[in-house]
Amino acid sequence: MSINETTNGILKATGLLIIEVINSNPNGDPDRESDPRQTSDGRGKISPVSFKRKLRDLVQSDLNQPRGPVWDAASKSFNSALEEKDFCILENRGRNRDDIKKLTKEMFQATYWDARVFGTTFLESIDNKEDKKEHFIRTGVVQFGMGVSISPVKIERDTTTNKSGVEEGKDRGMAPLAYRIVQHGVYCMPFFINPTAAIKSGCQPRDIEMMLKLIPYAYSHNSSYIRTAVEIRHAWYVEHKSALGSCSDFAIISAITPTRKDEQSNSEPSKSWEEYHKPKSLPKEIQDKVKPLRDLMDERF
Repeated sequence: MSINETTNGILKATGLLIIEVINSNPNGDPDRESDPRQTSDGRGKISPVSFKRKLRDLVQSDLNQPRGPVWDAASKSFNSALEEKDFCILENRGRNRDDIKKLTKEMFQATYWDARVFGTTFLESIDNKEDKKEHFIRTGVVQFGMGVSISPVKIERDTTTNKSGVEEGKDRGMAPLAYRIVQHGVYCMPFFINPTAAIKSGCQPRDIEMMLKLIPYAYSHNSSYIRTAVEIRHAWYVEHKSALGSCSDFAIISAITPTRKDEQSNSEPSKSWEEYHKPKSLPKEIQDKVKPLRDLMDERF
C-alpha cells in the first residue's frame, strides 16, 4: 500500500491565521468573568476550541433550521454538490447519544464532518462485533493551536445598562463592568494537517477543502454583541510536497508571522494594523521545499 493510499490522498500542510481584533472580545475566559483571555505576560489568547466552534456553526444550523449561506455557497463550489447528510456536526446541541451509539463505524465516519476533521472523544464504544474500540476517533487530521497576540493587549471594562428592568421590582437593569473588550490586537493562530490520522478518522480531501473554504467566514458570519470587529486579515496555507512533510512547520510559521515595525514598542499594546510588518511570501529556501503559499482570504466565493 502506498503512502498516498494510507493517508487518503491528503498531504501534510501548515497554516497560520492572522486575526485582527478591534474593540471586541475574541474569546472570553469563564474563569475571569469573561475577560478576554490573556497569557501571563499580558498577550491576548484565542482558544482552538472557540475557533473550531465557529467552523462547526457554519456547517450545521440549529435543529430543524436550514443551513446558512456560507454552507450553501461552499457545498455548491465543489465539482459535485455535497450532501448535507454527509456533513452533520457531532458536537451539536440536541444530539441523541443513544442513536449515535447505534451507528456502525462506517456510518459514524460518513455522517460527522467534524469528527472526521477534528477528531472526537465522544464515543468509547459503538455496536461493532469486530472491534468496539474502532469507533473511538481520538485524533483528528486538523489541529489548531492557541492563537496568541504578537504584543500585549489592553482590556477595557465598561458597565452596560438596560432600559427595561430584568429583575423583579426594578424598572431598569445594569451589568457592572460586563462589557469587556480588547482595544486592539493582532493574533496568530497556527494550524496543521496531519495525514497520518486520515485512515483512522475517515477524513477525505473534500473534508479538508470544505474547512479551507469556511475559514475566511469564521468571524464575519459569527459576529456578536461583544465580537463585532474581529477579522481574519490573512489565512496562510501551504501544502508540503509529500504526506511525510518536506519542511519544518516552525520555519514556515516564523517566516509569515507579522512583527512590529518599531521593535522598541513590542512590549506595548498596538493601536492599528499599520504598526505591523506583514510578510506576504516565503523565503526562497523555504518555498522551494513546499507547494505555493496560498492566502485563503483571496479565495473567497
